[in-house]
Amino acid sequence: MYMNNYVVVAIFLMLGVLLPIVALSFGKLLRPNKPMEAKYTTYESGNEPVGGSHVRFNIRYYLFALMFVIFDVETVFLYPWAVAFKQLGLFAVVEMGIFVALLVVGLIYAWKKKVLQWISL
Repeated sequence: MYMNNYVVVAIFLMLGVLLPIVALSFGKLLRPNKPMEAKYTTYESGNEPVGGSHVRFNIRYYLFALMFVIFDVETVFLYPWAVAFKQLGLFAVVEMGIFVALLVVGLIYAWKKKVLQWISL
């Protein structure tokens, strides 16, 4: 009985590897190949590119975006809880209180590390 489960998993693994390889190979055979110098330039909405393609960004922009994504994804977990609030009872209220408290601790930590400041002083 357990051997049947392994066969199903093996089939899914093979399909997960083979289907993208077959699809990409098939696409490469069908697409036109007309290399031109203009195709290798940087695309800037139809305008001529200005400057180099490698620009240094301040790490704070990345950290700010990462903090936004983290807290945005975490707040998505609040929606199912809010929808099923009446059915969940007191236990779920306590769990969500702990969850929100952890989010607040993370926000305070980020604030103390000055991750949320745009301008470095």
